[in-house]
Amino acid sequence: ANHDVKIEEHTGKLEEILAKFMGLEKVRLFPCGAGDALAAEREQWNDGSNTLCIAPGTVIVYKRNYVTNQYLKDNGFNVLELEASNLCVGRGGPRCMSMPLVRED
Repeated sequence: ANHDVKIEEHTGKLEEILAKFMGLEKVRLFPCGAGDALAAEREQWNDGSNTLCIAPGTVIVYKRNYVTNQYLKDNGFNVLELEASNLCVGRGGPRCMSMPLVRED
């Protein structure tokens, strides 16, 4: 097996680069804090971007990130909010505290 690492630089918008390499027409990113710089700074510190997708359109999030959570709801996501005040002491959000699952179709 060839274990050489190939590094390429790609310029452009992240959404366009991801869509190209995933073979999709379009990829849409949802910014933490709904694009508000102050809310983004606060909610990134509180793991607002650390969501766990458990099904298409359904995510688990920390309840305290109300700006990001509302933004996801406004964009059609089913948002399951977790209180988790003790879980976050060690840092990390719902995605970081999960392990891979094998799903049956």
